[in-house]
Amino acid sequence: FYGIIIKMFFQDHSPAHFHAEYQEFEALFDINTLEIIKGHFPPRARSMVTEWAALHKNELNEDWDRAQKPETLFKIEPLK
Repeated sequence: FYGIIIKMFFQDHSPAHFHAEYQEFEALFDINTLEIIKGHFPPRARSMVTEWAALHKNELNEDWDRAQKPETLFKIEPLK
């Protein structure tokens, strides 16, 4: 959505998080707090990612659990 790429990796390190990329920026977002735990994101793009993640927090946590096993992840609807 809007050129932002969201990724999750199998058996990644804690805490539960996802990776977001936008242009030359990359950041890791904590799924539960929605805070950036590593990297930097422009304010507008960060706002869009946190809005989307707040709406899909349960799905993100389910995918995080699946990624740790590892099992196939579910596709999560993008921000519209």
